[in-house]
This record gives sequence, structure tokens and C-alpha cells, in this order.
Amino acid sequence: MALYLDSAIASEAEIAKRMGWVKGITTNPTLLAQSDIPPELTLKKLVTLTNGPLYYQLTASDFDGMVQEGKKAFEIIGEQTILKIPATPVGFEVVAHLSPQITCSVTAIYSASQAVVAKEAGAKIVIAYVNRATPLLGDGIALVRDMASILAGSNTEILAASIKSPQQAAASLQAGAHHLTLPLAMLRAMATHELSEKTVEEFASNGIGIIAI
Repeated sequence: MALYLDSAIASEAEIAKRMGWVKGITTNPTLLAQSDIPPELTLKKLVTLTNGPLYYQLTASDFDGMVQEGKKAFEIIGEQTILKIPATPVGFEVVAHLSPQITCSVTAIYSASQAVVAKEAGAKIVIAYVNRATPLLGDGIALVRDMASILAGSNTEILAASIKSPQQAAASLQAGAHHLTLPLAMLRAMATHELSEKTVEEFASNGIGIIAI
């Protein structure tokens, strides 16, 4: 299992790196647009701020353009590249073409059948937008569960995105997601509980440590 930062802001990536338990970075066109430097420079900066994967989502819509963009992303990012390729008919063709050379994920999956096609095309990761899928399908967690059931025993893993609470994050993992990608605020929320804070305060007020000796 891995927890990823969902951001293209270098300052947030630096914070996530200091945390020590965030294993990579996911980006998308919307996130890259929030950076104050061009996308290529943003990617070059982000790849220095993680030892794990850096996800880049293709924006081209035709086969040749997507293949060219995917290869360009790999030139910029290197071996840490995981391409995010939309779950469309042409997208699956691109995955089948590029996956032997570049690690591919398929994003914006809204059905278990799309997850099957992604697996057969060679995708290492399939991405479900949990919170976004809930109003559209009725239950984003059920989507993850269906994907996990149909992918069981394969080498294709599930990355849950669009997570809006620690409870939803835990539910996604319980449903079969292998990884989560979260904004910085949600990563912090995952590590925090008011009862933990209260317990630590009680220990501090009632005890003594080696520094105080």
C-alpha cells in the first residue's frame, strides 16, 4: 500500500517529503495549472521531491498525440513516470501501445468492465474517483469493491482518488483499493485524531521524560 500526494505545488511536495511516509505524487491538468511555473518545469521540480512515482496525465485526445505526449513526459520524468491515461477507447489503445515501455495507469474509471479492459491493455494501476463517483453512480466505495473483485489475482492495482475524509479513505482501502492519493490537507487529517492529541497531552502533564531528568 502507498499514500500519494495529489498536488503539483512544489511547496506542498516538500512538506510531504518531510513527512517521510508519503510515497509519491499524482498530478493532473487542473493541478498543474495551479503551479506558477510551466508544466515541464513543474514536473522537473516535483521529481526531485519524491523517491517514488510521479503521475502525469495526458491531455492530448488522439492516438498519435497521446503517444507523443506520453513519451515526452517520460523524457522529463524518467523511470519514476506513471502515465495517467483516460479510460476511453483511444486511451486503452494508447495503454496497450505504451505499457511495454512506460508504466501506465488508467484514470477516470467508472465501471468494473473498464477496469478489466485496462488490465488487458497492460495498465499497472486503475484509478477510481471515489467521491466524484458517488453522486454519479450512487456509491463510489461500491465501485472500488466491484473493481477489486474483478481484478483479484491479477497484477493490476487500484488507486483511489477524490477522497474527502479519513473515513472515506479507510473505507476505500477496506473495499480493496491498494493505494490512495490525497491532497496535503487530507494527508494531515489522516494522521490526526483529537483523542490522540488529548491522550498525548495527558501523558505530558502527568509524566516525565529523559530530557527533564
